[in-house]
Amino acid sequence: MNILILGSGGREHSIAWAVMQNPKCDKLIVAPGNAGIAGIAECASLDILDGAAVIGFCEAEAIDFVIIGPEAPLAAGVADRLREAGFMVFGPGAEAAKLEASKSFTKEICDAAGAPTAGYGHFTDAEAAKTYIRAQGAPIVVKADGLAAGKGVIVAETLDQALAAVDDMFGGEFGSAGAEVVIEEFMEGEEASFFVLCDGETALPVGTAQDHKRVGEGDTGPNTGGMGAYSPAPVMTQEVTQKALDEIVRPCLAEMARRGTPFQGVLFVGLMIKDGQPRLVEYNVRFGDPECQCLMIRLGAQVLDLLQATAEGRLSEMSVNWADDHALTVVMAADGYPGDYKKGSVINGLNDSLEDSFHMVFHAGTGRAEGQFVATGGRVLAATARGSSLGEARDRAYEMVDRIDWPEGFCRRDIGWRAL
Repeated sequence: MNILILGSGGREHSIAWAVMQNPKCDKLIVAPGNAGIAGIAECASLDILDGAAVIGFCEAEAIDFVIIGPEAPLAAGVADRLREAGFMVFGPGAEAAKLEASKSFTKEICDAAGAPTAGYGHFTDAEAAKTYIRAQGAPIVVKADGLAAGKGVIVAETLDQALAAVDDMFGGEFGSAGAEVVIEEFMEGEEASFFVLCDGETALPVGTAQDHKRVGEGDTGPNTGGMGAYSPAPVMTQEVTQKALDEIVRPCLAEMARRGTPFQGVLFVGLMIKDGQPRLVEYNVRFGDPECQCLMIRLGAQVLDLLQATAEGRLSEMSVNWADDHALTVVMAADGYPGDYKKGSVINGLNDSLEDSFHMVFHAGTGRAEGQFVATGGRVLAATARGSSLGEARDRAYEMVDRIDWPEGFCRRDIGWRAL
């Protein structure tokens, strides 16, 4: 098979790495890719939001299967355009991608499906939103309704923080994503990520993980796109997992199918679990980053078979073969992230890092300049390892971090602390 992966981050590097393990993969192209991905696959310059350009590229390269990594091309309808042109695609169409692209749409689906989630209000006007906040009190959660690259959620501990968040969102802090705002009750409990493949009818769980969103150790400081993750998540017991499937995932998928927009792709189910009861925090319509890196190193070559079965509507025939192991990933970010940071700093030591089925440094934001790796983003690397215990996976991941010589970067030293 000739395979095209759309995207350029750590998620796409890890998917590419897993797909490459499968003998069915004859040729792999990643567009636009990054400097790390270029070490294992061909990278191509392509506007991945332009459906016509992607179709033209697929025709020219005789692509058999397209895997869409990030949310933006999904929301832009690239999967729809490809399917109309006769290509096999992993990823939902634009209507189904609204489960991530619009927070208020997800709430509407949950209401129709009876899925447990936080109480909420949906606003297009700042004053109405503030009135609601004052009536509800703090803590409270303020979310930009649209896509904000994982940053449009403010967990406000005081009324002043919540009111300021409303001003920021309606003031354009998150661009068009903040033109509408969803305000939710603050849910207590432990958060976990649950990943489910869906082919429009069948839902197949493919793993659990726990992400570390805050920039600082002990989960302090501002929210980020994720500073590290581990899999599996201990809070996702068999009982909790079954409840999440029966009470949240399957009813919502049935509602999507009833509306004539069946979901086909991966559903990233963000959950809050308290006293064994899961409630939905949010849906994403792609593998999370950095959770994806943990899942891919654990799943390996079977990833391609699972994604292909999803695209072909054959999930009912599939099962997931899990090793009894753990994985942990540590994100290395540029100093200043998630605020202002500099690009272009040189990263040494990457050629010394161990790379095998138990150790991988996945690249998220890297380029090449004068023969050296340089940082081109905020989250730059994800040192990812497997082990027979979470402690072993953690030790291996930090051993890789310590081999990397990048004075302008930083990481959290406590990834996995909740479970450990």
